[in-house]
Amino acid sequence: MDPTQLYPELQFQFARSGGKGGQNVNKVATKAELYFDIPNSAVLTAEQKAVLREKLANRITSEGVLVLYHQTERTQLGNRDKVTEKFVQLIRKAFEKIKPRKATRPTKASQEERKVEKQRRGSVKAGRRKVDVD
Repeated sequence: MDPTQLYPELQFQFARSGGKGGQNVNKVATKAELYFDIPNSAVLTAEQKAVLREKLANRITSEGVLVLYHQTERTQLGNRDKVTEKFVQLIRKAFEKIKPRKATRPTKASQEERKVEKQRRGSVKAGRRKVDVD
């Protein structure tokens, strides 16, 4: 799934934002908000929609709309580009297959090293005990 296919389905809104800009911040709506309606997407399959709903649950509204925003840049264009980049990375990461971990055994050397370290630590702690005078 190439996230660039989803671009026609992205909707943007702009609002006033904080950050750099001085008086400009109070006058110009530069904060870019990106909306992607997952349930009504024509590009995604049912399986892909389910994966997105599961993996991005904390970023999705109750209607199933993915909402992202960016406001650090001083222009609408800059913030729109950044939020689109953030969207692409998020979608790519959501569709990545997690490689299963292969179980391995500790090496003989690492086992021996662990035992030596445990004995050393034990002797350090034993040295802290009170000496029996008897």
